[in-house]
Amino acid sequence: MSLVTDGADLSRPMPATALVAEPSLAEVRDYVALMKPRVMSLVVFTALVGMLVAPDRLHPVIGFAALLCIAVGAGAAGALNMWWDADIDRVMSRTARRPIPSGRVTGGEALAFGSTLAVGSVAVLGLVAGWLAAGLLAFTIVFYAVVYSMWLKRATSQNIVIGGAAGAVPPMIGWAAATGSLAVEPVLLFLIIFFWTPPHFWALSLWRSDDYARAGIPMLPVVSGVAETKRQILLHAMLLAPIGVSPFLIGEAGILYGAVAAFAGAKILWLSVRLWRAGDAQATDRLAKRLFGFSLYYLFVLFAVLLVDHWVAPYVTAGLDALRVAAGPLLGGVS
Repeated sequence: MSLVTDGADLSRPMPATALVAEPSLAEVRDYVALMKPRVMSLVVFTALVGMLVAPDRLHPVIGFAALLCIAVGAGAAGALNMWWDADIDRVMSRTARRPIPSGRVTGGEALAFGSTLAVGSVAVLGLVAGWLAAGLLAFTIVFYAVVYSMWLKRATSQNIVIGGAAGAVPPMIGWAAATGSLAVEPVLLFLIIFFWTPPHFWALSLWRSDDYARAGIPMLPVVSGVAETKRQILLHAMLLAPIGVSPFLIGEAGILYGAVAAFAGAKILWLSVRLWRAGDAQATDRLAKRLFGFSLYYLFVLFAVLLVDHWVAPYVTAGLDALRVAAGPLLGGVS
């Protein structure tokens, strides 16, 4: 399928100088939209889990400040991404109402806003929680805004696979903020998000392929076709399912997490198989939407249960042990 678009040259975004003709009348909500709050909420949640499952405990005030810095850093990456992608956002139906394409924020304002947030969030996180966490946050911002947005997204159909590294780092940032170091567990959380990203976004791109083609974005369905995209989704789901259970398999999580992760992995694999076997376009779109929707729950549930497993399950176990000790004399007398 051709990537040629009608009229506009989409090889690179419109220069910032061309977007700063007059000051905008942007409202606060427009700047909030620039920060991609939905993406930010996922970043903050996964970073929070990484922070809370770490063996060391942060003071609540420091922990809150660290999470705020991570949120602001994620917002900075989103704003810089929207600045660079303003040209293709105008073409795609699902992004045409974003602040820059709609004219509510100028490109220059978005660039200044994102750059200021990026520098400030990294500097403050370094002072509050250490420079390892700050360095990981800086890597995330640069990788998403520069490597993914400015290069990978328009250069290769593997953009989501490689670019997914940016969205997978937050649990490591949270862990590093709490401990000042890294370990196996946050790396496993990184891998879960990393291998979750391709099935999640390729499922979306299957029923949005015309949008991506019109914008000149070489997403996998546009470049390699629907059949290959479904095959790649299945292959990545086959990798994701065991990786999702791996914290339990190596003893870093309990039976509750292991059971939920096994069930969720089986479900995402089953949906991927059904999508792979779908014979017509209507069934493909329907199953792609189901897989995309479930993938959102998959990641949230795994991280939420991991949090419960670390914080609630030990107290339940301790309570049951205390009951057994208390009931011991009674049970002995009955026998």
